[in-house]
Amino acid sequence: MAENKIRENKPKPAPQIVEEVAPADEAIKKKPAEKKEPKAEKPKKEKNKEPRERKPREKDPRIGYTIGVLLLCIALFLTLAIVSFFVNYFGSSYSETGTMLFGKAIQFDNIAGKFGSYLAQVLVKESFGIGAVFFPYLLTVLGLHFTLGTKVRMWNIWKHAIMMLAWFPLLFAFINFASPNKVCEIFGGAVGKFLNTNIYSFMGNSGVILALVFVFLLYLLFQYNLSIDTIREWRERRAERKALLQQQQEEENGKLRTENGKPEIDTDLDDLDPDDEEIDPEEFDDEDLPPITVIHRPTENTIHDNPTENTANDHPAENNIHDNPSEKTGTDTPLEIVKTGDDVKPEGDEVELEIEETPDEKTVKDGKEHHTIDTPFDPHYELSDYKFPTLDLLTDYGDKRAEVSNEELEANKNKIVETLANYGIQIDKIKATIGPTVTLYEIVPAAGVRISKIKNLEDDIALSLAALGIRIIAPIPGKGTIGIEVPNKKPETVSMKSVLASEKFQNNKYALPCAIGKTISNETYVFDLAKMPHILMAGATGQGKSVGLNAIIASLLYSKHPSDLKFIMVDPKKVELTLYNRIERHYLAKLPDSEDAIITDVKQVVRTLNSLCIEMDQRYDLLKAAQCRNIIEYNEKFKSRKLLPTEGHRYLPYIVLVVDEFADLIMTAGREVESPIARLAQLARAIGIHLIIATQRPSVNIITGSIKANFPARIAFRVISAVDSKTILDQSGANQLVGRGDMLLSTGNDMVRLQCAFIDTPEVEEVTSFIGEQRGFSEPFLLPEVPDEEGGDGGDFEDGDERDPLFEDAARIVVQTQQGSTSMIQRKLKLGYNRAGRIIDQLEAAGILGPFSGSKAREVKVANEFALEQILKDLELKDQGI
Repeated sequence: MAENKIRENKPKPAPQIVEEVAPADEAIKKKPAEKKEPKAEKPKKEKNKEPRERKPREKDPRIGYTIGVLLLCIALFLTLAIVSFFVNYFGSSYSETGTMLFGKAIQFDNIAGKFGSYLAQVLVKESFGIGAVFFPYLLTVLGLHFTLGTKVRMWNIWKHAIMMLAWFPLLFAFINFASPNKVCEIFGGAVGKFLNTNIYSFMGNSGVILALVFVFLLYLLFQYNLSIDTIREWRERRAERKALLQQQQEEENGKLRTENGKPEIDTDLDDLDPDDEEIDPEEFDDEDLPPITVIHRPTENTIHDNPTENTANDHPAENNIHDNPSEKTGTDTPLEIVKTGDDVKPEGDEVELEIEETPDEKTVKDGKEHHTIDTPFDPHYELSDYKFPTLDLLTDYGDKRAEVSNEELEANKNKIVETLANYGIQIDKIKATIGPTVTLYEIVPAAGVRISKIKNLEDDIALSLAALGIRIIAPIPGKGTIGIEVPNKKPETVSMKSVLASEKFQNNKYALPCAIGKTISNETYVFDLAKMPHILMAGATGQGKSVGLNAIIASLLYSKHPSDLKFIMVDPKKVELTLYNRIERHYLAKLPDSEDAIITDVKQVVRTLNSLCIEMDQRYDLLKAAQCRNIIEYNEKFKSRKLLPTEGHRYLPYIVLVVDEFADLIMTAGREVESPIARLAQLARAIGIHLIIATQRPSVNIITGSIKANFPARIAFRVISAVDSKTILDQSGANQLVGRGDMLLSTGNDMVRLQCAFIDTPEVEEVTSFIGEQRGFSEPFLLPEVPDEEGGDGGDFEDGDERDPLFEDAARIVVQTQQGSTSMIQRKLKLGYNRAGRIIDQLEAAGILGPFSGSKAREVKVANEFALEQILKDLELKDQGI
């Protein structure tokens, strides 16, 4: 698509003529067809409606059940045949001589008959040996998929196939080669013997052993994510558990000692340093025990509610609070204070000071080790070997740089000065800035010249320069000049490689950096999506909108790790974003029951948006519990181990929702899509969910006020009319762009003209292939589950007694307007005809509307809203069975 746009714009003549001729050609082609419309089109439309209504009937679930049951029966048949083959082979009833079937002598003693015996002999003895059991396993997985709807993971099937069809036969064949026996000979099969013979002939026994070990370790790595780091972590956790058990055992032994003999002295001896030989427990007389019991015990029990906190008193750092020079060790402090002090209050104060320090040692009380605080959580640990895509995967279009000669600049300057002079406007100074697509001429008018006078000469300047897309900026923000943008005769192609290789992008510190193109001054424009925080993108067909989406996505792929960023991609056209399926296990998020990560079905879009709203609410609950205001503060606390997974916390990656054709969703789903989009745009910024919405039709009914209010950042490619430009940017200008990636970016305060970076489809394919070939997560990022909402657009209610979720809204509209019709419900609630008709039927059943009376309007039986509220309450109580 992008290449075709470049080829179409190569001719030098003025593009106005081309644009005017193209519609005329289409009109000429359409004229003969219009004459036949009255006779032929009406019956065609009636015929075309029937197959659309019958489409759902083609998906008969019985066909899937039949195929699944058939596959399960074949799997059972193969299992019986293979098991019977092994039983008879090791028994005395096995014989290779007998009846011939398909040119082979088969055994008779098989529970699966002659054909089963034939299949078992071919699969086991003459092929894969014990690995033949893979085929019943494969048929069982496929059968369960068709009958129960279980997921089929082709990657797991390939891993099991390699192990069962190659590794196990080779293992048994190698054992049989070393020490021949009947079991290993049949378990290895012909395939195992073939592999062992060939590997042995090239590399000997050592080569066979290395091949077995390598494939086995590879299987463990991909199946269980087992690595050296995993083993090291397992050993560390085992040592930690062992240390914790020893600590608990010591505490239990201390408690047992307190139950025998002298409890007070024994309890205090637990706090003594075992290396201190000067203190002997036998030196204390029974007469000295009551003061220790009365003073020390109550103070300890009132503070230490958790028994594990007593162990914190052994920590030497806490004992430094007592500044007693006569103490030999910090652990002697409690005993010396109790025995020598006659006043209770000072002693209690000192004990309280010691105990007040212990709550800071939370890792001791909770059983956590000190080294967990020193080692922060690494979100990239699971994919620590992930490599970012290289710039070599992108194409450099440096040979297509804009070449604006001095003669062209001088000629344009003279024409601008001459045109303005014809209308009595004098210029003191003029300056030219050459950009990729346009050249900006900054003029300083003479004193007393009104800016509006120059602004009104926009068409006259375009006529004198014979150029399309003249735009006047009067005045330029931040400067005391007036800008006139004139398109270059040979525009430059800005490559994505040059943008991503720029120093501004490489050294940025943004949370979500996006490099989308270059400005008029040839500077790379990089913005932070997290601060935008959402982008509304619009433009006519073929003006670079899809390329702009790919440029933003590529920027994020080149800068963010898969652990930090997830995409939700909605592609109603089904062709624009399909290349990103390859990075499903790295960057994409989807519903648990969804097969494709790229969402194309409208019903799935609604469920995904509702699931994203649930994810947003869950994230806000986590931020509330962590006392954080945004996702950055929360993730920093989680990395520093201040938030623990045992308390329900988790690392939160950024989520970017990309919608390629928003107009189609609004036309098909209406309010069901608009409401969650508006809610996400209002609230999702702080918890790291950002939206990028693109549309071809920037009309008011598509981009409504509730959406525009929450999308301060807007990108406008070339549109047809000034009305469309005002719909997107709230001002004209997008209709004066030259196309081919020429765009205006509005961030609310100012507007920047950019040339979008060009990234072609093969480049996107190279980047996604590079990422997809690397090891990814075991599964994509799963969004919260959302139950299927009944009463969707189409109105097929399985239970007639259940009312539509919009029943109450429709009832209030009917009572307020005192009119009840299906078309009105459609317009007011933006629903399909079937669902609106079902709501009308439900209103009639509830006694709010009268029956259908032909051409007359239905009677509204409820006079006011007060009576309606009473009816709705009665219906609610009836539903609850009260």
